[in-house]
Amino acid sequence: MKILLIDDDPDILFMAAIALEKIGKHHVIQASGGMEALQKAKQELPDAIVTDYWLEDLEGTELLKQFNSQPETQKVPVIFLTAKTEPTLIRQLLELGAKGVLAKPFDPLKLSGDIQKILAK
Repeated sequence: MKILLIDDDPDILFMAAIALEKIGKHHVIQASGGMEALQKAKQELPDAIVTDYWLEDLEGTELLKQFNSQPETQKVPVIFLTAKTEPTLIRQLLELGAKGVLAKPFDPLKLSGDIQKILAK
């Protein structure tokens, strides 16, 4: 599966990408910001998008709206991987069309399986 992974923290981006590639055997495209992610999503046409909520250039709600408005990405499932896990925010993201929310810190050994469980719903 091709996953677009978005996080502005280079350490998190590196660790999550390694976990998804080595353990999950996924093809990972990385982006460190929302605008870069929007462009890469159009070019790469990922099977899923995994993103942090807080990015330097776009926050998660706006990024999700952008993905939902583009024909190339509106059907691609978006999963948030974030430390921002307040129930009201999670509910808002799900109502806006996010497929799921995973909490940071995450277990690299379980990340791929957790993503697969959300996508199977």
